[in-house]
Amino acid sequence: MKVTIIGGGGRVGACAAFALQCGGLVSEMQILDANQAMAEGEALDLLHGSAFAGDQRIYAGDYNRAADSDIFLITAGLRRKPDESRLDLINRNVALFVQILESIKAAGMRKDAHVFVVSNPVDILTQLAVQRLGLPWHQVYGLGTMLDTSRFSSLIAEELRLAPSQVKALILGEHGDSMVPIWSSAAVNGLPMTGVPECSPGFQNAVFERTKGSGAEVIKRKGGAGWAVGIAIRDVIHAVLLNRRCLLPVSSLIHGAYDVRDVCLSVPSIVGSRGVEKHVEIKLWPKELTGLQNSGRSLLETLAKVKA
Repeated sequence: MKVTIIGGGGRVGACAAFALQCGGLVSEMQILDANQAMAEGEALDLLHGSAFAGDQRIYAGDYNRAADSDIFLITAGLRRKPDESRLDLINRNVALFVQILESIKAAGMRKDAHVFVVSNPVDILTQLAVQRLGLPWHQVYGLGTMLDTSRFSSLIAEELRLAPSQVKALILGEHGDSMVPIWSSAAVNGLPMTGVPECSPGFQNAVFERTKGSGAEVIKRKGGAGWAVGIAIRDVIHAVLLNRRCLLPVSSLIHGAYDVRDVCLSVPSIVGSRGVEKHVEIKLWPKELTGLQNSGRSLLETLAKVKA
């Protein structure tokens, strides 16, 4: 499988490339970035580890060399300026993203290629990719709440002193302010998390609020996220590459699941070689269902204001 990482010279793209290299399943990676020197530097640094990490081909390239890619992983994005509104930042990122989509199309992207969006606002940009690329909807998906879900589960495990790999707890909806914690299905080693004595309503509120603010916390402490998002990206790509049919909270175009439609957000989705193969409607608590539907409405309101 060949993966082209657009924005691979940035922190998220580089961490994704490293996670994929360590995973050892992707056979070829192209690093593509507006800063060509940065792309070449990241590719060279990864290449230097290839004797110990695996036999992947890793190089810096361009859109023409990307035409035969199996997956276009888009991580490029702009940072918020001082005193800039959220909508202004969204519109600047939309303008950049549309240029990237046009470049992918002009290069002659394969009809069976997948486009995997990580750039923010991920749900908005995933929807634009669905609308503009002409690919089947299931081949275009975003990271969605994968990172939020990983943070949520990891923080629960840390606070309750449990093995992180045994804690399974989902965040659904928007990757943003209207995200929804799904406590109804949260579990530790298959047992209901809500049955754990320490998992009180107060604990639930506190751990969710920290999860919701985790992005800002990491930015404040080190400038931006990288390692955890790289692992989340790796898990999605491995699910596609191995046709694992994993149930993952990726963002894709919703066609009526949970009475949400015509918007991209995260619901439980079967991810395999065809991309997002199916949306799964697990039973939610009423307040969770309402939160998910409100998340869809919030995204539609934002979309109506976006200049695309």
